[in-house]
Amino acid sequence: MGEYLRNTTGFLYEMGLLKRFKRTGWSTAGVPAPESVADHSFRVSVTASVIAALEDADPQRAAFLALWHDSQETRTTDLPHLAKKYVAAADNQAVTADQVRPLPPSIAAMISEAVAEYEAGDTTEAKCARDADKLECLLQAREYQEQGHGNVQEWIDSSIVSLFTTTAKQIAHEAVAQNTLDWVARAKQSPSTET
Repeated sequence: MGEYLRNTTGFLYEMGLLKRFKRTGWSTAGVPAPESVADHSFRVSVTASVIAALEDADPQRAAFLALWHDSQETRTTDLPHLAKKYVAAADNQAVTADQVRPLPPSIAAMISEAVAEYEAGDTTEAKCARDADKLECLLQAREYQEQGHGNVQEWIDSSIVSLFTTTAKQIAHEAVAQNTLDWVARAKQSPSTET
């Protein structure tokens, strides 16, 4: 078990890189301090669970798939879409296989199966997770837009046309229609639940 523990701990350190690696596409739009891959993945997971709950799918499974959707970027970083025109991106399942090879079989299987399900996009939970990835991009673009970054409309538009589920499409419509801080005013007006 000593070798597995050493490798598992190393893997956890590797996943920590996602907190430092920035989402590079936002730099193209002029965002000076863009979100990290981990920032993105957190809200994708939350969003996937919300979409799944509204689509009568398994929210926990959808969130779990979303959690691993960009984990390969510890080794590939976040390649912007323009770079993919010139650089062949490695297959996410192949990268995952390399990442999990030294791990205990139960952990390796858990992660590999989640990535494979997400990449295949066949299950309802995978569809919810994939929509969450696009929807999170739209939400982030709207936040950057309201912070004065005017070059993000392309991210909003491409996210909207990529959505599959009815719920994600409805949330996208609402996200574009409302100010990103409208929820604060609503929260201030709602009655307190304290007793």
